[in-house]
Amino acid sequence: MSDDCIFCKIIEGKIPCAKVYDAGGIFAFLDIAPVNKGHALVVPRAHHATLFDLSPDMGRELLTALKTVGQAVMQATGAAGLNVGMNNYEAAGQLVHHAHFHLVPRHAGDGLSLWTQHAYESTEEMQKLAKAIKAAIG
Repeated sequence: MSDDCIFCKIIEGKIPCAKVYDAGGIFAFLDIAPVNKGHALVVPRAHHATLFDLSPDMGRELLTALKTVGQAVMQATGAAGLNVGMNNYEAAGQLVHHAHFHLVPRHAGDGLSLWTQHAYESTEEMQKLAKAIKAAIG
């Protein structure tokens, strides 16, 4: 746990929350500033800053919780869909430096739009970037 992390304080019960799930190493609660009502946050109990700090075992546990909580959010809200999102690092919009997934229930006509998409300048540009990514993977 981190002494200055708001999510760690929520998990420890030092800050109240609307808890929806608590099993094993995973904790979930409703976001206090939801995109849509029922917007939940699924977090590891242990403090990890980003997705890249999580162990593979934690990843499996998180996926199970995401499915369980996500289906419950959809059922409870009557949502027709669900966005699962995660921001890693400030440049990507991460505000709390404790790894967390957003589960946002979606309804037809709810006004939420996703990010703008762009095209590559050429197929060659796309293939060059794919080659660089593959090289970084090893």
